[in-house]
Amino acid sequence: MTARKAPSEPKIRDSERSRAAILVAAREEFSRTGLGGARVERIAEKAAVDKKLVYYYFKDKDGLFAAALESVYAEIRDAQLYLDLQGMPPLIALRRLIEFTWDYYIAHPEFITLLNSENLHLARHLQGSPRIRELNSPLVDSLSDILERGQKQGQFRAGIDPVQLYITIAGCSYFYLSNIHTLSAGFNRDFKAPKQLTQRLAHITEVVSAFVLA
Repeated sequence: MTARKAPSEPKIRDSERSRAAILVAAREEFSRTGLGGARVERIAEKAAVDKKLVYYYFKDKDGLFAAALESVYAEIRDAQLYLDLQGMPPLIALRRLIEFTWDYYIAHPEFITLLNSENLHLARHLQGSPRIRELNSPLVDSLSDILERGQKQGQFRAGIDPVQLYITIAGCSYFYLSNIHTLSAGFNRDFKAPKQLTQRLAHITEVVSAFVLA
């Protein structure tokens, strides 16, 4: 006898789709206008849902912003898991992580703009999110593994903090890309040009590599 599906399954799927649509619309709105300028009405309209549904899932605009932040963090961390860094020689793995971070920031400018907005609010949304620390743990473990393997092979020097190292990797990319317009104006150079982007990635890679090598 064929088991009958529970009548609640279609409602669950509709609920998941609505919630996902709201998050997509929210990320676009927050990245374009920041938390202060974002409007729940516009988010609901873009997601094609009733505004009441936004409040039902996320309580308020701050709750929605926190969920949007968690979603962009989850996506970059999920993507990093597919790099198979443990299967690469240490220096190649480190350089691959640098390249990935750079390429991801370029492909996902909303990640940078959402973080900029959260920093303006002193990270009060992330401070209340234990999930963020859970998402960062596999990254720290992966980088620790790379450093440990490099040290055992006599290739990397000892005493490197994996968290500080990742902040350097991310920061070298983040600062350049989040300030690319002011840097271009200040130095009278188009830092958005493909040649400049290529040179910047090469610079970051060489700086980090020189730091870790024994």
